[in-house]
Amino acid sequence: MGKNKDFLFTSESVSEGHPDKVCDRISDSILDLYIASDPEARVAVETLVTTDLVVVAGEIRSAANITKDTIEETIRNSVKEIGYEQDGFHWETLKTQILLHEQSEDIALGVDSIGNEKEEGAGDQGIMFGFACNETPEFMPAPILYSHKILKSLAHKRHTGLIEGILPDSKSQVTLKYEGGKPKYIDSIVVSSQHTEDCSQERIQEIVKDIINEVMPQEWLTNDTSYIVNPTGKFVIGGPVGDTGLTGRKIIVDTYGGSAPHGGGAFSGKDPTKVDRSAAYVSRYLAKNIVAAGISDRCTIQLSYAIGISEPLSVYADLHGNGKVLEKDLVKVLRNLVDLTPRGIRETLGLNKPIFSQTSSYGHFGREPSADGGFSWEKLDLAESISDALK
Repeated sequence: MGKNKDFLFTSESVSEGHPDKVCDRISDSILDLYIASDPEARVAVETLVTTDLVVVAGEIRSAANITKDTIEETIRNSVKEIGYEQDGFHWETLKTQILLHEQSEDIALGVDSIGNEKEEGAGDQGIMFGFACNETPEFMPAPILYSHKILKSLAHKRHTGLIEGILPDSKSQVTLKYEGGKPKYIDSIVVSSQHTEDCSQERIQEIVKDIINEVMPQEWLTNDTSYIVNPTGKFVIGGPVGDTGLTGRKIIVDTYGGSAPHGGGAFSGKDPTKVDRSAAYVSRYLAKNIVAAGISDRCTIQLSYAIGISEPLSVYADLHGNGKVLEKDLVKVLRNLVDLTPRGIRETLGLNKPIFSQTSSYGHFGREPSADGGFSWEKLDLAESISDALK
């Protein structure tokens, strides 16, 4: 966003029934299946969906004895839980192809620890970013947060039978007016939702506007706010029937909606030894606790790694010009407070648990930590330690 203080900014979200998100859900559900039996499993699963077909491919190294039948059952349950029971994509009748093989020995050589001689290394090179800001109680940019909230509420009402005629595939987009760098009002909201043939556009508009009024801050809605609902006028054909889906294609939806940099790596289907995922989570953890500690209104953290090397090659902090401390001092504190090796991250955040399928839609960040250990990177238990260390 640079130095511009008055601007419009837009972020989008997609629902759990979007074809790409169906793939993320399946990939993460298979990951959870393995981790539940073997917390040290190495998993990298990609999914493709199209009409009447789910294809799963990837690399596995695990002591767990999981059969193809069990994996197929996991695929079908994932599709069923999303709610696909339509011609062309039905959890019960779709075809599956499962193409999983052993992890490369060359990759394993770089990642595995060997007694006390070699620490566990990163599973790949790469850069990862974390971000937080204080424009919402969740320390998230408002456009992406509320884009998620609209679709999450729509899905909840669909699953619980509070609304009828709405099908799983939907998208949202929120454009927010900022003045002086602060959220001022909603300029426009776009929602497109798949629906049954007999559900009228008037009814869909009514459903969507009710949800917007429930989830949006009322002071941000004005007489000039534009509501754009199903702008094509019809959205009956959707999901994998209408478009092919792939794991990892919604990385900006998964993170900060374009408000912050992204290292480029996707999350879903990857076990937590993959720093694409775990280092992005710990970067968010650091950034959120820094903002919660009152050190800055905004914070971006970057970590970088090389395959086979445990310590990050670099730790970068940007307080966006309004920090109360020097970034170089903050970086020293962060390195001392948190073990940023791959194993250190997993132990700090408790990532060797089957907690990942719940992250596959409505964002990996800005969520409440759950009782099963999910979204542990959203905890605010580090803020006081950061403040004390900088005094």
